[in-house]
Amino acid sequence: MIKKIAIYGKGGIGKSTTVANLSATWASDDLKCLIIGCDPKADTTRTLYGKRIPTVVNTLKNNRSPEREDIVFEGFKNTLCVESGGPEPGVGCAGRGVIVAMKRLEKMGIFDEDLDVVIYDVLGDVVCGGFSVPLREKYADEVLIVTSGEYMSLYAANNIVRGIKKLKGNLSGIICNCRTVENEEEIVNELAKKIGTHVIGTIHRSNLIQDAELDAKTDVEKYPESDEALEYFNLASNIMNNENVSVPEPMGDEEFEEFFKTFI
Repeated sequence: MIKKIAIYGKGGIGKSTTVANLSATWASDDLKCLIIGCDPKADTTRTLYGKRIPTVVNTLKNNRSPEREDIVFEGFKNTLCVESGGPEPGVGCAGRGVIVAMKRLEKMGIFDEDLDVVIYDVLGDVVCGGFSVPLREKYADEVLIVTSGEYMSLYAANNIVRGIKKLKGNLSGIICNCRTVENEEEIVNELAKKIGTHVIGTIHRSNLIQDAELDAKTDVEKYPESDEALEYFNLASNIMNNENVSVPEPMGDEEFEEFFKTFI
């Protein structure tokens, strides 16, 4: 059975880094992974492929009948990399690019290939518009939320939970991507309990991860024996073996404010 996961979280919280390293981890275990970047920046798969790849949207502008190799690129250990792309900043709806990409991949039969994991890196602090496509159209079966212990990241996570509940989606857990906030892991664990889920894994802040990204590689590829890579391997294992999946319950705004104040 294919594991189909959508990763959400506040912009800049580390979704792309998490997605890329998880994919590299699964690929290292000989699983066939399809990674779909759902962001006009098109940077999800850079560290898997070694450089940016053409997006589906830009490819279709010049070629209305692209071949598989025009939009699907093989990266680290045969990971399949796709970037949806989108319009220029300030022009058009970025979510439309996600819709176009999903329909094109479906038409080409990519989702019918022999895959073990399909993972979506989804732009946006809320599950709305085109960015809800992986969940709304059932391309993804479950959601993971990446957050730190920072106020805006936690607020975004709770907001995303509202969207998941509205769409009757399944939340598999919270990934704590640490930013060295005081009591950070405690805060994120308490948030998870409040919304009816759990912390499925923790990634501690490290310059090693950034160093690998500067070389257009994942930490798992460049530093496979590092403690940081071990954290990604543990997270990947927890995700694959997870059975704690449920429709979450968001906090109201006032309840969230009171929750956060307890840690100040």
